[in-house]
Amino acid sequence: MLLATWNVNSLRARFPRVLELIEKHRPDALLMQETKVDPGAFPRLELEAAGYLVADHSGGRWAGVAIAARAEHGLADVSAGLPGEPDVVEARWIEATVAGIRLASVYVPNGREVGSPTFTAKLRFLDAMAERASALAAGPAMIAGDMNVCPTDADVYDPAAFVGSTHVTPEERERLGRVLAGGFVDSFRRLHPDGPGFTWWDYRQGHFHRGLGLRIDLALVSAAIAPQLRSCGIDRDMRKGPKPSDHAPLLVELGAA
Repeated sequence: MLLATWNVNSLRARFPRVLELIEKHRPDALLMQETKVDPGAFPRLELEAAGYLVADHSGGRWAGVAIAARAEHGLADVSAGLPGEPDVVEARWIEATVAGIRLASVYVPNGREVGSPTFTAKLRFLDAMAERASALAAGPAMIAGDMNVCPTDADVYDPAAFVGSTHVTPEERERLGRVLAGGFVDSFRRLHPDGPGFTWWDYRQGHFHRGLGLRIDLALVSAAIAPQLRSCGIDRDMRKGPKPSDHAPLLVELGAA
C-alpha cells in the first residue's frame, strides 16, 4: 500500500502537479495540506474523474487539508477538525479510514514568532494532536502532513541559522515527541536514521538547488503498522518543474502484515 502526503501550497495553483503525482505514483491515498480553497471550490469532480474519492476540510485562502483515496478502497468515517485545537475554523485536521487504516492529514500552525500569541496557539495545537494521537495509537493509523517542526538539528540545513526561531524550539520538539511517545513511529527516520530527508525549501535564493532545506513533513505510523514499513522517500522531482510547491511529497510504502 502506498500512502503519500504533500503540502501543495494552494491546490488551485498546484492542481496540475497533483494530477501529475497521481499519474506517476497512483498512491492508494494522498493526504494534502495548505489547500487554500473555499469549501465549494474544492476540485472534487476532477479528482473523482482520476479515480479518487475525496474528503476535504477547507477553510478558504490560508489553510485547508484533504484526503484522497483510490475509489476501490473507499473513504469511510470522515471526521473534520481536531478535538481541543485552538481555532476550529482554520481547517488543519481531517481523518478518514482507507483500507482499514485510520489516516489523519494535518497542517500544524507555523507559529510565526517565538513568544507570540500565534506561537502559543501552535503549542496548544500540538498538545491537542498528542491527545488525539494517544487515542489513535491502539489501531492501524497514520498521522501525516506538515508538522512545521524539525524533530532534531539533523533535520535543519544549518541549526545555527535558526537559533531563536520557530520550528526548532525545545517546546515544539517536546510536544512532537509526545505524539511519538504515545505510540507512533517517524517513518522516514525509522528507515533512514542518517539521511537529511528535507521536504521543504524556501523559494528564495536557490535554496532547493543549494540543498538548504528542512524536514518538516512527516508520516507518523502507529506501532500496529510500523512493522509493515517497506520504504519512505521524498519525490524531489515534484519540487522541480513548472509552478512547484515549496514542499516535496513524502511517500510511504506498507507491505503485508
